[in-house]
Formats: sequence, structure tokens, C-alpha cells
Amino acid sequence: MARQIRIFDTTLRDGEQAPGASMDMAAKLQLARQLARLNVDIIEAGFPISSPEDFEAVSTIAREVEGPCIAGLSRALPQDIERCWEAVQHAQRPRIHTFIGTSKVHVERRFNKTEDEVLQMAVDAVELACSLCDDVEFSAEDALRTRLEYLRDVVEATIEAGAGTVNIPDTVGYATPWQMYDTISYLFENVPNIDEAVISVHCHDDLGMSVANSLAAVKAGAGQVECTVNGVGERAGNASLEEIVMALYTRRDEFDTETGVNTAEIINTSRMVSTLMGFVVQPNKAIVGANAFAHEAGIHQHGMIQDRQTYEIMRPEDVGLTESVFTLGPRSGKHGLRSRLEKLGYAIADEEMEEIYERFLSVADRKKRVYDEDLHVIMRQASTDTVAEVWHLERVQVTTGSDITPMGLVVLRRNGETHTMLGHGNGPVDAVYDAIGSIVQMEGLEVADYDVRGITRGRDALGEATVRVRWQGDEALGQAASLDVIEASAQAYLNAINSLLLRDEARRQAGEEERPDRQVP
Repeated sequence: MARQIRIFDTTLRDGEQAPGASMDMAAKLQLARQLARLNVDIIEAGFPISSPEDFEAVSTIAREVEGPCIAGLSRALPQDIERCWEAVQHAQRPRIHTFIGTSKVHVERRFNKTEDEVLQMAVDAVELACSLCDDVEFSAEDALRTRLEYLRDVVEATIEAGAGTVNIPDTVGYATPWQMYDTISYLFENVPNIDEAVISVHCHDDLGMSVANSLAAVKAGAGQVECTVNGVGERAGNASLEEIVMALYTRRDEFDTETGVNTAEIINTSRMVSTLMGFVVQPNKAIVGANAFAHEAGIHQHGMIQDRQTYEIMRPEDVGLTESVFTLGPRSGKHGLRSRLEKLGYAIADEEMEEIYERFLSVADRKKRVYDEDLHVIMRQASTDTVAEVWHLERVQVTTGSDITPMGLVVLRRNGETHTMLGHGNGPVDAVYDAIGSIVQMEGLEVADYDVRGITRGRDALGEATVRVRWQGDEALGQAASLDVIEASAQAYLNAINSLLLRDEARRQAGEEERPDRQVP
């Protein structure tokens, strides 16, 4: 009988730690519901003590998302663990996930403690968590750079203390697949109570081996894999959920394992994460990239015509890949639109449908076809437009050409008062941003990253702009889509500015508090 592998999704926690990837409450809840449709076993919803916003997000997801276990992360500190329990306790299946660094650099330089002292902190943390919650996971942060005999002792002690899952993270992406296999094998051979817990693995992709390392751990006996959709996360990211799941599915002959993941929801989930976080999936990305099932070479096309198995080891349908098109016409009413959106993973309240349908019509009136990608953007805009604004974009107009300096006229509104400015730049977007900067008067404001792309295909494709902005040590992501890429670029820039200003106002009202280090397993 195939061994069951638990899929622990940390897109909402570790994935969101990627610079500029933060999501608001509505987006997190939307994604959590889609992860439940994907049927992952555990959703790590956030790091409750890191901020009031994270606490509220974890609490809301725990209350409203059914199916998967809902986990929160905490350091091996009483206040973290208690705060985590406050957030996850409302879930049908809550989990406290606590961690502490065990490598020499963490023990001696980060904590300035001895190995015995850190071991006792780990045990105390697990015991406290177990007194609150029936399901407790412990992570030995930086496990793959930890002295092997000490790691063995930590695993044995935390299982004895009550941890039902023990995670062996490759926190900095340092391991090789054979090292991972040997480490997990060593633990199974040398930890006497290891059968009392599920051994997990959490791999980062700094050397591009996170998926290989995760699969090596499964081969050695690990029963849980921690991963993120599209491989998003800190630095180079995490092990990719879709790659791990489809590797285990496609190579069942090699692993003799199975997951409970509904693979037909993989594409929907990938596109939702890309849209919500503003991270474009590279075309050649395995499983979910635009070219993953594309065949251009003549010899490949000929082989595919004869038998798809000549050049495909997976069926596109297995991951939910379709060419669904929504065309405006007599049959494109609200019921049809709602049905398609629900298949894409969106739960829509009756009172929201009218506004969403109006947005759909405004796009469909100007396009020949509305694709699934367009619908993802429509839903994201319907969600983000409910967020409070500081500055509102009234109008944007540009003048540009081969022999003139580009100019951008921008009209913004704040508190009922309009502000008009003419800006200049190297191009039309630069000119518009110059005008916006002159109006908002935020000293030190800089554009860290800017990207614009066609979301679908053809001359009438929606253009989506993504902007990352820095100001006073903070960073925010702004996104917007329009058939006019200049308008989309202006709105994306303003969305990022509004996020920074609202965040700054909230901090000033609450008083700036020191937050825990978010660099975690």
C-alpha cells in the first residue's frame, strides 16, 4: 500500500516573506480557501506574534477555512506560543508550530547559549504548546548545518515532550540530496522514539536543490513535506508544491507514495498566487509555466500527433490546464460568469456579484474574449478596491514621441480636494511617476522594481503593472491592470504609495513596536 505524504503549505507564511509579496486580509483568506480546494493537509496561515495584522489573518483563516489543519508559527518562547494558540484555537484542526535554531552559528552566535540550554528551551516550548493544543510541530531551524548527534538528541527530546511532527529544515538551502537522504536515514536509525512522530522536511532553494532535497527526504522516510505554491518565499524561495506533488504522482513507481492533493486545482492555485503576490511565473517553470506543456519543434509536434506520451509524461488535464475562454454574448450572463469563477476557486457572495459582473462587462465590451487570466485580475481588483485610499487617481494623460520629451499629466484626489501636476521623464511612465511624486511629496520615495506584462494574448490583452516601492525602510507592492498600460502603471504606483501611507499611519497610531525576526524555518 502506498505511503501517505502530508503536504504542508506555507505560502501564506514563508511564501509571503518574499520581498514585496505581502497580501492583505482579503487576499490571504481568498488564497486559504483555494488551498483548501487544492486539499493540502496543513495550511501554515502566518506568524501570529509578528504583527497585529498577521494575528488577525491567522485568526480569521482558523475560523472560516474548513478542511485542512490550520497552523501558526511561533518561536520557542512562551509569549509566542500563547499568542499562536490564541490565533489558531478556533480552527477545526489547530496546530502550533514552534521552532528554535540548533546549528552552531545559531546556538553560539545568535542565542549566546550552550547546546544543553537550547535543547531545554525546545523541550519547554513543546511542553507548553502541548498543554494548549493537541497537535504540535517542532522545527530544528538550520538542521542541515547542525551537528548530527545533537540533532538526534533534539529530535528524541522533542518527541518525548509531545511533538507529533518534527521538522528538519534546510533553512539556508545548503544541503545536497544525498546529504538530506543520509541525515533523515540517520535519524530513523538512531532516534529510538522516532515512530511516535511524523518527520517533516522544509527546504529552501538557494542552490536550486529544494525539490530534490525534499524528494530525497521522502525517499528516506519523511512523511511530511513543507512547500509553497510556485516556490515563492524568502531569498531564492522554497520547494515548489506543484513540483513535489507531481513528482510523487508521476513517479509513483519510484516513491510508492501518494498525497491527497487535488492536482486538477494546481493551475488555478498557481495563477491565484501569481496574481495576488505580483510574481510572474517564468514561462519554463515546471508544471505551471506557460511553456510547460507547449511543443514548438516540428519533431516534437509530429510525435505528439502520433502519441502524446512521446513527449509528455503528464497530462495537462491532471494539473487543471485548460483553454477556457469566456466570450461576451447572449449566453455570458451572471450565472455563467459565476459558475466559471467558482471553478477558478472564488467564493462569491450574492451582494458582490453585481459589482463583479459590471467589471466583467467593462472588460468584455473592449475585448473579443475574456480569458481565465482576465477573470483572476477582475477578482483581485474587486478585492483591492475595497481597501481604503489615501490618494485616488482621477485622470492620467501622456504626451510622448520620437522627438519630444515625454510629459505626463496626473490628477489625484485626496479628502475631496484635487491636485494636478505635469511631470517629465525618460518615457511616459517615468513622466507620470514624476508627476505623482511631486503631488504626494514623500521624501526618499523610490521605485525598487517595475514590471508590465500582457496578461492574456492578442492586441487587446489586459496590461498588468506591478511596482515595488521603498520609503523610510519600508517596502510595498502595487498592482493594477487595464487595457491602457500607462493607466495601469499609474494606478499600481499609487496603490503601493497608499499601502505605505496607511501602514505608516497605523504604526504612528499604535506606536512602533519591535517585531520578531521573520527569517524562520
